[in-house]
Amino acid sequence: MEILSAYASRTICEAHKLYSQIEKESLTVGFAVKKFHHCDYMNIVTIVILYSKNCGLSKCIARYLVAMATADLVVIVCNVILHRIAAIYCQDTFLFYTPVCRFILYMSPAAIDISVWLTVSFTFDRLVAICCQKLKTKYCTDKTAAVVISIVSSLFCLKNIPWPFAYNSYGDLGCLLSTNFYISPAWIAFSWIEQLLTPVSPFFMILFFNIVTVRCILRANRGRISLRHRNIAGNEKDPELMNRRKSIVLLFAISSSFILLWMTTVIHFLHYRITGAFNRRFIFSGFPAFVEAGIMLQLLSSCTNTAIYTITQRQFRNLFISVIKYPLTLIGKLVKCEGDLQ
Repeated sequence: MEILSAYASRTICEAHKLYSQIEKESLTVGFAVKKFHHCDYMNIVTIVILYSKNCGLSKCIARYLVAMATADLVVIVCNVILHRIAAIYCQDTFLFYTPVCRFILYMSPAAIDISVWLTVSFTFDRLVAICCQKLKTKYCTDKTAAVVISIVSSLFCLKNIPWPFAYNSYGDLGCLLSTNFYISPAWIAFSWIEQLLTPVSPFFMILFFNIVTVRCILRANRGRISLRHRNIAGNEKDPELMNRRKSIVLLFAISSSFILLWMTTVIHFLHYRITGAFNRRFIFSGFPAFVEAGIMLQLLSSCTNTAIYTITQRQFRNLFISVIKYPLTLIGKLVKCEGDLQ
């Protein structure tokens, strides 16, 4: 079932009507990319800023955030622009050729899986850093983060290999989901596994990791408060506590955003499977508005991390504002130079 995630349209001018078919197709795809470029730009700017390693974050955290931003960027390009928007506004284009549409239908769930499980990996990394001081020095390192990111990306690229084979080619209609997907025991089992892996398991894992982290923080705070009362210099700022507070705020902001934005999808899945509606899903879909809202919210989660970093991290916010102001500053300098020359 195709879900609308955004709307955009335009009319073709007289000059564009003279274009060849392939030129019209390229024009249509270019319009879709231009119309929804703001989410791409935000993620690209986030990747550049985090990769520069000037945000006051550790190398381990920065590597996870770069990987998450990259996965979110792929989700926006493949799932939003090339899959959902193209299905509405780019019909009869090369995007509907069987090899192309099957590749898009493979990359869309793979990108979502990688984005979601990198969030789980980051949450677990922060859990170890906060609650397991002995394991922290060995696990919370840049090298370990690189290994975890590589393993997660590889596993979920392999896990989504069956998806292109679940679709059949229907000429001008592109790739449509085969009816065997709803009746074949193998495809039904694959659908169960796919939904349990993303988003049900990550949802409850992140929820559990946050509960454990909160308990560790509360226990540590009680111990610190008791020591502070005994310490004469207790009013002095603790650098370790300040750094830990930054990572805690970042962790809870990212994980809370994930939980809230994916909650609708998880609730629908639990209700849908428990009531046994899967075998008649190709006839009708219960609560279509609820389904659409859930998919729009989960796609929105690919655009929220930049806002989270801007709000919670002062150095990232300053760099982000500098990047946004740079084109305006450059234009101002050029205008001033041109005025001086005249």
